Amino acid sequence: MTIEEYNQAVNQYADGVYRFILKNIKNEENARDIVQDSFERLWSHSKEVSAEKAKSYLFRSAYNRMIDLIRKGKKESQLKELHLEELITGEQYSDVGEVLNRAVECLPADQRSVLMLRDYEGYSYKEIAEITKLTEAQVKVYIYRARVFLKKYIGKIDVLV
Repeated sequence: MTIEEYNQAVNQYADGVYRFILKNIKNEENARDIVQDSFERLWSHSKEVSAEKAKSYLFRSAYNRMIDLIRKGKKESQLKELHLEELITGEQYSDVGEVLNRAVECLPADQRSVLMLRDYEGYSYKEIAEITKLTEAQVKVYIYRARVFLKKYIGKIDVLV
């Protein structure tokens, strides 16, 4: 391919390649970059590509570059999503912990104390009954009611947000 044939290919096919890529990726800047890369590739292989094959070479080159860009974008977006997921997960634990502490503070004193003894300190029902001077049945009821309250309290979506 001569310089004149290359310039003629630029004049004839640049707009068509650009519209083809832009229609597919819907990003003007990336479309211009892909077209420029395609013409650069055509120029670097001008000795091997004949003028008759310039159009198909350009479109094929632009298409392959577009696919590479799309794949790269998908990988980057997956990495970003993964990173955001890690950030959100990390924030959720601290936020849920804060919400849980607020919920525990809303409990009546007797429910709060038996729940703390059972779930935070690890005492048995019998030991809690001895400490609080309640029956084992009362301890179990208070713990059950406290857990139901906590589930309802934390289950409200606007509390977590």
